[in-house]
Amino acid sequence: MSEVVARLREELGERVTTDVAERETVRADKSGHRAAGLPLAVVHAASVDDVQATLRIAHASGTPVVVRGAGTGLAGGANTGSGEISLSLRAMDAIVDVRPDDLLAVVEPGILNADLNAALAAHGLWWAPDPASRDISTVGGNIATGAGGLLCAKYGVVRDAVLALDVVLADGRLISVGHRSVKGVTGYDLTALMIGSEGTLGVVVGATLKLRRLVPGVTRTLTATFPDVRAAAVASAAVTAAGIQPSIMELMDAVSLAAAHALLGLPPPQPGAAQLTVQTDGIAAADEQAAIATVLADAGGRVRLAVDDVEAAQLWTVRRSMHPAMERLGTTLIEDVSVPRSALPAMFDEIARIEQAYGLTIPTVCHAGDGNLHPNFVFDGTEVPDVVWEAAGELFRAALALGGTLTGEHGIGVLKRRWLADELGADQEELQRGIKALFDPAGILNPGKVFAPRP
Repeated sequence: MSEVVARLREELGERVTTDVAERETVRADKSGHRAAGLPLAVVHAASVDDVQATLRIAHASGTPVVVRGAGTGLAGGANTGSGEISLSLRAMDAIVDVRPDDLLAVVEPGILNADLNAALAAHGLWWAPDPASRDISTVGGNIATGAGGLLCAKYGVVRDAVLALDVVLADGRLISVGHRSVKGVTGYDLTALMIGSEGTLGVVVGATLKLRRLVPGVTRTLTATFPDVRAAAVASAAVTAAGIQPSIMELMDAVSLAAAHALLGLPPPQPGAAQLTVQTDGIAAADEQAAIATVLADAGGRVRLAVDDVEAAQLWTVRRSMHPAMERLGTTLIEDVSVPRSALPAMFDEIARIEQAYGLTIPTVCHAGDGNLHPNFVFDGTEVPDVVWEAAGELFRAALALGGTLTGEHGIGVLKRRWLADELGADQEELQRGIKALFDPAGILNPGKVFAPRP
C-alpha cells in the first residue's frame, strides 16, 4: 500500500496527504457512521487530470476509491476506511460557463449550492434543488445522492435539473453523457443512471445544469399549528388535494418543533403541537397564501401569516434548525423515507405505533409537499443500538407497504443497504449489481456502499 501512496505522490505531489487528522476526518459524514480503520491517503483533486491520474493508479493496483465532496451526507456514502483512497473534489468548485440564453450552467462538482445560486442571481437565474444543507453541501454531492430539498415539490429534484455530466470511469477514462439541448433521446439515458449512483459507477467531474429564471413577484409565508402531528399531516394532504401548489410545505412534529424552539431561545410551543410552515411564490403568491390559509384553518389549524420577509425568514429558521436541534438531544440517526402524499397520515400512525412498540421517541420532520419524511432516532453513545435498527427496519417496511420508498434524497450508502432488496426485489437487485459490475469490473469504486457484500 505504501507503493500506491508513493505513486500518487509522484503524479500529484502535495495534493496527496497522509496526515492522520485528515484521514480520520474522511472516515465519517454527517450520519455519525464511521468507516473501519484509516484510509491510505486523501487526494485533494484540483482538476479532471488529477481525478484521472488517481483512478488510473487505483485501477492498476486494485485499490478502492471513495469520492467525497463536503462530507455532509447522511447515509455513510462518502466514508473512507482501511486500505482505501479518499478522493476529495471539494477544491474543484469553479463555475465554468453560464448561458442565460440557454438557461444552463456548467460547473465543477465541488461548488456549494448556496455559492452557485449567489453567482447565478446576478444573471437573473437559479438552480432549483434546495436541500436544507444548501449552505454546506456541494452540487456533486447532490448529484451523487439524487438530492431533493424544501422546494422540490414545485420545482423538482436533482434529476430534473441536470442536462449532462462529465464522468471519469473506474479505469481513468473520461466520458461525457447527456446534452446541452432541451431534448435528446439518443441511446440509453446514462445521465439519469449516474444521478443517485453514490460514486459506485464513476466520478462526476463536471455538470451541465438546467436553470430557471428567478421567480417573478414575491414570496409569502404562513404557519399553521395543530394539536398533534396526525392532524397536521391530514391538513397537508388537504392542501395537495385542493390543487394548490405551494413552493414549500414543511411539517414538524411536536418533539422536533420544541427542540428547534429551545435551540433558538424561542418560547416553547404548546405541548404536543405540530406545525406546518408553507411558502407560496410568484405573481399569485398572496392569493395562494390566502387559499392555503383557508384550507388549513378548515382542517383545524391555528394560522399565522408572516407580515414581512423578516418574519418569514425567522419562521424558516425554525425549520432549518432541525439538525442542530437534534444534535443537542444526543447522537442522531437521521432517516429518510418517502410515501405518497395522501399516505402521510397513515405513515405518522405507523411512526407512533413503532415508538410505542420499541419504547422510543422518534422526532420527525417532513417535506409535506412531496411526502418525504425524516424520522430521527436519538440515542446515547456512538454506536446505533440494536433496538434502533430494529425499529428503523420496521419503519422502512411500513413506508414500503404504503407504496413508498426507503430513501427520498439521502441515498442508500452503508446504512440502508441491508433493506435494499426489500424494495427492489431479487431480480432488480441482480440487474443493478450487474450494471455496477459493467462500469466497475474490479469493484474499486465505493465498495460496500449501496449493495451489501455477498457472503
